[in-house]
Amino acid sequence: MAVPASDIPASIAAVPLDGVPRPSPAPDEVRDWLTDYVYETMRVETLEQIVTRLDGVILEHIPELTDRDMRRDLAASTRAHARIVLSRLASDTFEFSLPEEAHAFARSVARRGFELRLLLRVYHIGLEAVLGYLTEMIEQQRVPPELERMVLLRLFERATKWMSASVELLTGTYMEEREQVLRAALNRRTETVRALLAGDEVDAGQASVRLGYRLLQQHLAFVLWTDEQTGEPGSADAEATGLLDQVAARLAAIVGSSRVLTIPSGANAVWAWAGWDDAGHSAGLAVPGQVERLLAARVEAPVRVAFGVPSGGVAGFRQSHREAVAARHVAERMSVSDRRVTGYRTVEIAYVAGADDAAMRGLVRRELGALTGRDANTVRLRETLHAYLRSHRSPETTAKLLRVHKNTIRYRIQRIEHLLGFPIEERSLPLEIALDCVAVYGADALS
Repeated sequence: MAVPASDIPASIAAVPLDGVPRPSPAPDEVRDWLTDYVYETMRVETLEQIVTRLDGVILEHIPELTDRDMRRDLAASTRAHARIVLSRLASDTFEFSLPEEAHAFARSVARRGFELRLLLRVYHIGLEAVLGYLTEMIEQQRVPPELERMVLLRLFERATKWMSASVELLTGTYMEEREQVLRAALNRRTETVRALLAGDEVDAGQASVRLGYRLLQQHLAFVLWTDEQTGEPGSADAEATGLLDQVAARLAAIVGSSRVLTIPSGANAVWAWAGWDDAGHSAGLAVPGQVERLLAARVEAPVRVAFGVPSGGVAGFRQSHREAVAARHVAERMSVSDRRVTGYRTVEIAYVAGADDAAMRGLVRRELGALTGRDANTVRLRETLHAYLRSHRSPETTAKLLRVHKNTIRYRIQRIEHLLGFPIEERSLPLEIALDCVAVYGADALS
């Protein structure tokens, strides 16, 4: 590890004022001095004074570590470091082994949820404190100038090697523990969510704490997934999950929520819930097509989204999710492949009718009869009839929707009734269900 010249104590770099070079101390003289120093310092009282001093400097700069447990772990780590470094100090070679107490401290930092930079700061501040202590100690010993310089050079070299090796090894320890902590937390959240969705007896208060998301509120459930892998093998899962988490947070904000819960449900899929307290707000979002229009412009490839209907409490958490899953089932069968957002209310009839494929196709063939053709004219008549039924059988409203003259609509309706062989009024509901299925599933519903 390169050390800036400005960090080297002045006594190390000092040049004799008279400019006359003095003979350097023999290696044995430096080693003997350090051996005596180590012997004196390894005494319990002296060692504890050093630990207290170094930890005091660290805690002054990093107040996050001042609670009892973190102070205890820090002291154990500092003490173990000091013993190992001191035991190697007089040796001509410096073979450094990291004490288990140092690994334990790094794991404690990870478990507490602190970022890696806090652990790195501990060691950088610790190095500064060690160098300050060593310089002060040498000055108090009244060591001859040339011996002082050689001793400080040795101490400075060992201290910097110690810090560099510690940071490198403990970064790995921290990252492994952090990953395990996050995985354990994710596993607890996933188990809680699956218990809720399965209808198990779950205490809502305790479950809310485990999830970090309140259950006794209004919920809107989402299912988010990608059309394809979003990264290289090995990193794709994390990249896809990260992308979908970001989209989920954005969608929650769009529907007026700052509370969002996400759970990975596969390598490229996430379950999510947005929550709020206002039941009136939920009623507004339950209007078919409203949320789809809000979200459609904000969801881009490769992400796709399906969502349920807002509902309250634990039952609503479960119900809205089931609807979101159902909406995804329909979305993946839809004839419009570039549709990014699908709401359950929009495809509810098609989902229910399409639960049994054979029954759905029988319904379509039976109700539409001659309107099951695939030529352009028949397609136009089906679209006209669908718009007519959705417009409450108003020729004027249908004409505005399709941007044609109302007389054109009247003519087409007469033609449709002739092909069907019965008045539309007699079978308006099953006709609309059949047409919903065709609109959603396309030619698949006609076969």
